[in-house]
Amino acid sequence: MQHVIHTWLTNTFGLSVPVVSAPMAGVSGGALAGAVSAAGGLGTVGFAAGTPEQLRAELDTAAASGRPYGVGLLAWLLPDYDELLDVVLASDAALVSLSFGPYARYVERVQAAGKLVATQVGTLDDARAALAIGVDVLVARGGEGGGHGRNDVATLPLLQAVLDAVDVPVLAAGGIATGRGLAAVLAAGAAGAWVGTAFTVATEAATPDASKNAVAAAGLADTTYTTVLDIGRGAAWPAEFGGRALRHPYADKWHGREDELRANPEKIDGPVTWAGQAAGLVAKPRAAAEIVADLATAESHLAAIARRTGG
Repeated sequence: MQHVIHTWLTNTFGLSVPVVSAPMAGVSGGALAGAVSAAGGLGTVGFAAGTPEQLRAELDTAAASGRPYGVGLLAWLLPDYDELLDVVLASDAALVSLSFGPYARYVERVQAAGKLVATQVGTLDDARAALAIGVDVLVARGGEGGGHGRNDVATLPLLQAVLDAVDVPVLAAGGIATGRGLAAVLAAGAAGAWVGTAFTVATEAATPDASKNAVAAAGLADTTYTTVLDIGRGAAWPAEFGGRALRHPYADKWHGREDELRANPEKIDGPVTWAGQAAGLVAKPRAAAEIVADLATAESHLAAIARRTGG
């Protein structure tokens, strides 16, 4: 018999598993978000640049599950795509993630629409700033996480420091792909996990099949954190945020030579597969519901801890 783990995250959104699928533009569309929500987690739609109509369609697909869902937007892009926020505010998304750039101006507007605001933090200073702004929930994202963010601190030390410093719910992100990982961060005091890499291989993810297979074949040490992949793609990400992806010949060639590359741009050859170190824990592509079910085994791991410690 499955027992629901009760945390702020599960109680707030009516979940059976304290897991949020990370908003990953180009990967976590409405189909993935809806599937995760239907399975008992909180699915989120990741959206970068696009039309309001495209975003609305993805949110409608996520909402079709009949369960709560969220959406993530890139703060550094919003000044040029403010209409996307209007779409989100008019939707029934329950959680809005605003990260990677100046987001303070949007927080009250989102909260006034009855939605909770999350932001990803990679340092203790990030966390303190978010707390001062009035964000509802923090995502402590360690450097081992896939995609974009900071690489200053690993997940577990960051999570401990943030939990000690703030009085709002904290989710853990980076390196979590199994029930054991979820149990570990719950035991540390997190309200749940923010999981990306494990869901990039989901049947419902928009990830190309070649990238899904590459993630599933990767080992724990087969990723690299760098800014040169964005430089090569011509992506205008703020320089303070690099990205973690599967190892790529372009990154091997140019990492550490960023100034030279900017002065003499060389276009990247081949696709980039964003993924974290947890790729080494992903065995094969499978349905989102199976991934959520695997993460739900955190309950049995926590129960085993309680038995060993006499709890």
